[in-house]
Order: sequence, then C-alpha cells, then structure tokens
Amino acid sequence: MTIKSIRILVRFDFPSETVRLWDGSGPYVDPDGETWRGSLTLTGLDQVELAINGEAVTFAPELAADDPELIDLAYGSMEEGDVIGSTMQLLIQPCDEYHQPVGAPEVRLTATIDNVIFREEASGDAHLASVVAECTNRFNLRNLVSGAVLSDVDQRARAAILNPSGTSDRFCERVPALADHTIAWPNL
Repeated sequence: MTIKSIRILVRFDFPSETVRLWDGSGPYVDPDGETWRGSLTLTGLDQVELAINGEAVTFAPELAADDPELIDLAYGSMEEGDVIGSTMQLLIQPCDEYHQPVGAPEVRLTATIDNVIFREEASGDAHLASVVAECTNRFNLRNLVSGAVLSDVDQRARAAILNPSGTSDRFCERVPALADHTIAWPNL
C-alpha cells in the first residue's frame, strides 16, 4: 500500500491515566482500538518537523479549547502534581489514500513534561482557553562537568531515543581511543 498522508499523534502518560490526542477533530480509533481525542493544536510547522525528524530537544504541543473537559482534566492533574515529569510521545501514523491507518504508528520523539502553561483569551463573546505542555527530552537536561566530553555510549543512546528507526550514530566512536592519546604538534 502507498502512504498518502500522515496523522500526528501525541500521547501523554500520566501516573493516573494516558491521554491520547491527534491533530484533527473528533475521535480517532487506531488499529489497536485506542481512542484518540481531536484536541491537539500544532503551532509552528518547523517545530513539528524538527520533532518528527528527531532533531528537537524541546516540543510544546497545545491543547485546544473546544474540549472543556480536557482543559479541566489538565488543570486538575496539574493541581494533583501528576503532570510535571510525566512522559510525552510524538508519533506519526501513516495513512493510505482513504486516510485509513497503514501499519503501526512510529514514535518520533519521547520527552518529559517540564512545564505547563494555561492561557485564556477573550474576544467579544468568544472565550478561548488552551493548555501548552512544554516538553524536553532527557538529553537537553543533562549537565556535563566542565571539561567533560560526550562519550560514544551516550551519543548512541541519544540517537536511539531521538531517532529510533535511524541508523546508529557513529559521531563519537573515536572518543574512547583518543581519551589517553597524546598528540604531538609539529615544530615549525
């Protein structure tokens, strides 16, 4: 089958429950029978593209206000302390020419919720509320001691999480060999 379009899915794994959202309207039932809510607003196509390509270290999906139950759930979970530190995953679901799912969704970014921002706007009679979940992957939060270098093991683990379907990252494979190596500079 030919892939003609994709659906962007975001899953939040809170200790109390899992919230599944997609970038459309209404409910979406995936091939596994899981229901995804159509309340996800993805602002900034470049940010989504970086996350899908495994190049983003931060991602901030926004929950739209057309589902007040979801906004109330997010606020209640925030008050209970369940939100910060929970896991967020960005997935893509390939679809055929009839917009039906083809295969399983692919995980493109796994991150931790670092901050939640509640927004409210009023314009005439319209009242808009939204929730932005600021998510950061674990490598953005890593601190290196001054003078330390990124190891080959760290870089491969980072690449496997950021781009699970990609080839192994060989960027730092020579670092262990150079750790105790002396380089003699030429005398001119």
